[in-house]
Amino acid sequence: MLLSYIFKRILVMIPTLLITSALIFTVINLPEGDYFETMVAEMQAQGEKADMSRVEFLKKEYGFDKPPLERYFWWVTGLMRGDMGYSFEYQLPVRDVVGDRLFLTMVVSFFTIIFTWIVAFPIGIYSATHQYSWGDYGLSFIGLIGLAVPHFLLALIFLYFANVWFGTSIGGLVDPQYLNQPMSWAKFRSVLEHLWIPVIIIGAGGTAGMIRSVRANLLDELQKQYYVTARAKGLPPGKALRKYPLRMSLNFFISDIGDILPSIVSGAEIVAIVLSLQTTGPLLIRALQSQDMYLAGSFLMFLSFLTVIGVLISDIALAILDPRIRLQGTATK
Repeated sequence: MLLSYIFKRILVMIPTLLITSALIFTVINLPEGDYFETMVAEMQAQGEKADMSRVEFLKKEYGFDKPPLERYFWWVTGLMRGDMGYSFEYQLPVRDVVGDRLFLTMVVSFFTIIFTWIVAFPIGIYSATHQYSWGDYGLSFIGLIGLAVPHFLLALIFLYFANVWFGTSIGGLVDPQYLNQPMSWAKFRSVLEHLWIPVIIIGAGGTAGMIRSVRANLLDELQKQYYVTARAKGLPPGKALRKYPLRMSLNFFISDIGDILPSIVSGAEIVAIVLSLQTTGPLLIRALQSQDMYLAGSFLMFLSFLTVIGVLISDIALAILDPRIRLQGTATK
């Protein structure tokens, strides 16, 4: 039954991704003009003269002289072949533009997710098992602050105090000498040295939200009859907690996998701009602003693909974790 369910979900993924690609292509092309017209306007505003013959050549080369529907099919078939297109602004294939930035983004997001889990789960479990205690009130207050303070504001505060107290800049992910250099052990070590600041800043809001989710779901399970009965029969508190309520309260965590996968790639865009991180977030924003459609469109399609895969993984994991969930949605006797 599980294999049949996976096969059906994969079949559903195909039209989902096709519809998503059509929406992405439409939204990116909604603004007036294209990248080349924007480039010519910027050059004229700066008093420079644009080479119109080259502009016309590039338009023809990349199909901008063709109808939108034909350009869409040309773009989609290229994605199916693994060709993500060409970035006009960087004058490189999209794959080469996002390569190093994609690795750095995945490193930052991976450690942020680990940091969130390590901090949130123990605090959430403690708050639920010590409801209305001073510790619960204090940790809930800290969680509310983490939810209320925007990431970019927290980044600005860190930047200010690092400069005032230590006279140093904490921006960027690597030392200046490693910028635009291929990955090496020295560069990776530099990344690890700079990593803890963005991890704490980006993870603050997610940690606070997960603490509240763990607490709320675990409190709901602790009040159910099966847990009360287990405790009444003399099952030790720790064993009773691990065996049933904690496992059932993880449903929200498993269902969140659909959001985790694309977040590993996209990163926190605004925080990345404030901290001057060499990740894919600022790259995507710049591509959207300049109408670099193949860079922006291919990147958004990659995020959509990760979202669909993440939702599939979360649905399968939920069915395995919680026997109350049935793949076919049918009642069991």
